Amino acid sequence: QVQLVESGGGLVQPGGSLRLSCAASGSIFSTYAMGWYRQAPGKQRELVAAIISGDITDYADSVKGRFTISRDNAKNTVYLQMNSLKPEDTAVYYCNAARKWGPATINYWGQGTQVTVSS
Repeated sequence: QVQLVESGGGLVQPGGSLRLSCAASGSIFSTYAMGWYRQAPGKQRELVAAIISGDITDYADSVKGRFTISRDNAKNTVYLQMNSLKPEDTAVYYCNAARKWGPATINYWGQGTQVTVSS
C-alpha cells in the first residue's frame, strides 16, 4: 500500500547541484526508514543515504560531505540534496521505504529518476 514517487533528476555539469524528491503515500515516516539508492549500468544497486525517524542519517562513504538527506514529515516527502556532483554519480536513483516485519524486512521502491553528470 506504500507508493513512492521520485522527481528532480536530470542533467547537470560536474561540480553542480541537484535536489531529488520522494513523495510517499500516507504517513509512513513514523514506522519506515527512508533511503536513497542508486544503480549505474552494469553495477549493483547501492545505498546512497538513509534516514530514520528523528535525525539519524547514514551515508555511503562516496557521498559523505556532498549529499544530504532530509525529510518533511508534514508533506511525507524525503529529499536528497546533491552537491559537488561527479560523473561517477551518474545513475538511476531510487527512493526506498523499509520496515521490520517480525524477523524480516519489508521494502518498497519508487520507479527511479535518472541523474546524469556530464560536461
